[in-house]
Amino acid sequence: MSYVLPGESVPAKHVNLKLGPGLLQVSHVAQETAVVSTKAGELKHSANNKLWWIEGNARRYVPAAQESVIGIVIARSGEGWRVDIGAAHMASLDGLAFEGATKRNRLNLKIGSLLYARVSLAHKDMEPELECFDAQTRKAGEFGELKGGFMARCSLQMCRHLLDPNHFLFPLLGSKFPLETAIGVNGRVWVNSKEPKHVIAIVRCIEAADPDGSNMDALQVKKFLGTLDI
Repeated sequence: MSYVLPGESVPAKHVNLKLGPGLLQVSHVAQETAVVSTKAGELKHSANNKLWWIEGNARRYVPAAQESVIGIVIARSGEGWRVDIGAAHMASLDGLAFEGATKRNRLNLKIGSLLYARVSLAHKDMEPELECFDAQTRKAGEFGELKGGFMARCSLQMCRHLLDPNHFLFPLLGSKFPLETAIGVNGRVWVNSKEPKHVIAIVRCIEAADPDGSNMDALQVKKFLGTLDI
């Protein structure tokens, strides 16, 4: 486990290096490049060292390219939409940023619609831009409008925990009843199930396991789940 402060150099190296939140690649006079941290937190990387990021517990989401987010459509803007992703600035979503979308065949989103999208552009001097398809395959995949269900809010740290396939919460809940989820790294989780009481139980358990909430472990959440009417 390694912690860094803003301005510290980070040993991030890979042929196809990708930097996540909290890291910045800078160039020196000698034409060498280095990676430095822009915020305090725990330095983390993927198993193959391709993706590096700083794990912090910031209160507000700062967009980073390639991250998956859950957004709320707040307005129509020309040929696209303005989307709230919980950042300092609204994001823009072009009407053609969907699989199979053309000028004659576009998705008709309504104000208040929920979207699972990918940040395609994130820059400190520009509004973030979103896309609703996979960058590799150009297929929609899991991205697009989220219909039904419920959007829960939690800490940014909890979202990153839930994205870890080894985290206990969703496998535990999935053993009790069927569920659908979409996890945005911007502090929002969409959940759905056949019965409203199951949706309520999922949200209650997310709140219970959240480090900014009760911070329950697997045994405590399992015991808590037993007290709910499911």
